[in-house]
Amino acid sequence: MAYGIVHHFPGGTKNQYEASIAAVHPGRNVLPKGQIFHAAGASADGWTITVLHDTKESWEKFRDEVLMPRMQAGIVGGFPTPPEEKTFEVNHLLP
Repeated sequence: MAYGIVHHFPGGTKNQYEASIAAVHPGRNVLPKGQIFHAAGASADGWTITVLHDTKESWEKFRDEVLMPRMQAGIVGGFPTPPEEKTFEVNHLLP
């Protein structure tokens, strides 16, 4: 079952997003293994990222092996704080 993650960075900016995504994705237009959807943009008070992974397990692997270690090490120009996070199991997904 697909798994959804919404990250909100209060006060986040496009430049911080660009720096962060460059550090955690394999390429500008390449999704990490298991990620099947990625959307990001400015929101009322910061920056919001919504992603879908093919399974909860693939999300946890990416989070634990790539995302968190790189964010904890510090990403020059990236988001300075962890996001507010919401997750959900996807019950219906259209192509």
